[in-house]
Amino acid sequence: MDNVKILAIVGMSGSGKSVVVDYLTSKGYPKVYFGGMIYKEMEKRGIARTEDGESEKKFREQIREEEGKDWVVRQVIAETKDLITAGQKRIVLDGVYSWTEYCALKHEFPKCLTFIAIVVDKQLRYDRVAKRPGRSFDATAIRERDRSEIENLEKGGPIAAADYYILNNGTIEDAESRLDDILKQIDF
Repeated sequence: MDNVKILAIVGMSGSGKSVVVDYLTSKGYPKVYFGGMIYKEMEKRGIARTEDGESEKKFREQIREEEGKDWVVRQVIAETKDLITAGQKRIVLDGVYSWTEYCALKHEFPKCLTFIAIVVDKQLRYDRVAKRPGRSFDATAIRERDRSEIENLEKGGPIAAADYYILNNGTIEDAESRLDDILKQIDF
């Protein structure tokens, strides 16, 4: 895996992970989407996705309980290895959820993996999530999602252990500028 670099993007719902990932994919870097593994498996099993995200939340927790906490990351690792085999040298991992996933990725890609956490003040994050088209949540729903992701999916660990942070309280351009600084530092 000489010269391969992998960026793993972490953050709570509404932090701006998608903004950062979209910016990276617009530069031509392929992404492996953790949530996509859940969606693919839900489709395979005939489970419909609901507007409120409840079916996804239940299934995300159920699959980890049935198949192991590392089920999603095993799928991500396989897809990432396929991209590397195909010649990709720069890859973005979108949406690491758990400490188990963090540890598995660190084990599998020890020398080429960098974690970037996207963080934002909580009230601003809640306001953004409430206004987001297609996947909005009210304050009660986002607080419940936060609790569930922290307690049931161990989401806080990867954020706390990230190599770099982007404080996303400003504009999209501010976040992209900070990301560009990080990319230069790590020669991505």
